This record gives sequence, structure tokens and C-alpha cells, in this order.
Amino acid sequence: MLHDVVSALSEWRDRPAVALVTSDPFAITLAAQYQFEVIPDPTNPGETGAIEMATRVCEERGIKFSLVIPADIPLIEAWEFEEILKQAPAEGSVLVPAADGRGTNAAFRRPAGLFPLRFGNDSFRPHLSAAQATGQPCVVMQSPGIAADVDNPADLQRLLAMPGDTRSQRLARTWNIVGVRDQPVDDQSRGGISPASNSRGDSRPRLSADEARPGGRK
Repeated sequence: MLHDVVSALSEWRDRPAVALVTSDPFAITLAAQYQFEVIPDPTNPGETGAIEMATRVCEERGIKFSLVIPADIPLIEAWEFEEILKQAPAEGSVLVPAADGRGTNAAFRRPAGLFPLRFGNDSFRPHLSAAQATGQPCVVMQSPGIAADVDNPADLQRLLAMPGDTRSQRLARTWNIVGVRDQPVDDQSRGGISPASNSRGDSRPRLSADEARPGGRK
């Protein structure tokens, strides 16, 4: 899944600087392969701690915004990164929820540390509240590849049922996973146009559609 995400990042034209927060040998090798920076994470404090480290690096370097992407959204495509930046306010945030609306699968903040990110079960509502409390616009964007995370066996089954041929899907298809039904994916999962609103109450067309913690929602 990490390789799928990093590969999608590499296809993002005019992308900003990219860094992986990790001390995992495989992830470090992958970062080198794609010429991305590594922010060392020797103590592995968890997803929230890793994001705090990355946020401090952004602030120390004077980087104007941060975009947090987890490693367990293997269907993400480069256009989705681009769309986040298109929808991003001059100052404020963009949040992309998981398909079930409970987790947060992408978080854009400008400035980079506009509000703290705290991950765990059901993080989306707290993140939305924190973003709105800043008084700056917060765009909630639905996006198909970002929404499809893998936290538990049911998510893995949905990953197999969705169209695509990512590394993660090819690997999972070699496994004997019980309970996968051959049924069409609904239109919302495939993508389309749906409204997304910001904290100032307006509504405009939006595109619809770190690391996984088994059994949990980020």
C-alpha cells in the first residue's frame, strides 16, 4: 500500500517537496527510489507523533502548507493531490474523510500547523471541529481513491471489489480471502460530482468519489 501511495505521489506534476516520516528500512529504500526526503522516526510514537514531527519540520523551514497522506490508501491517484490544492483556501484547510465518514484520510493545512492533527478511532469529526475553530475556511472534499483506506478485513474485501490494478490489489488477489462478493461498486465509490462545503457556509461543486492500524479508524 505504501508503494502505491508513493508511486502516485511521484506522478503528481509540479508537486511540492515530499517526505516520508519513518525509520523502516523498506520505506527508506522506497523514499530513495523516488527521491523523496525521509524525516527520521526512531522512536515510532505513532501516527499522531509522526505528523507532529513533520509539522515542526515544515514550520522550522518556513514551508507555507502541509498535506498529510497516510500509507493505507492504495487507490489514490495523482489528480486527487492536485484537486486538493485547487480547492485549498488561501488560508485554511481541506479535509478528506474515509468512505465511512469516520476517519480522516487527507488533511491540508495552510499555514502548515494551523491546528493539531490527532489520529485514532473516529478522527474526522474532531478534525473538522478543530479546523472550524480556527475561524478559517475548511473545505470537506470527497475523493474516491483517498476515501478507500484499509483498516480491517472488510476494507480489504472492498479493495478487491473496486476497479483498479494497483500493487495492493494484485497482491490481495493472490490470497484466499473468504467473503469477497462479485458485485458492482456504487457510483459514490467510483467518483463523480457532489457538493462540499466550507466553514463559512458556502457550497460549491467538488469532486467526489500514518499507516493503517488494524481494526481502527483514523
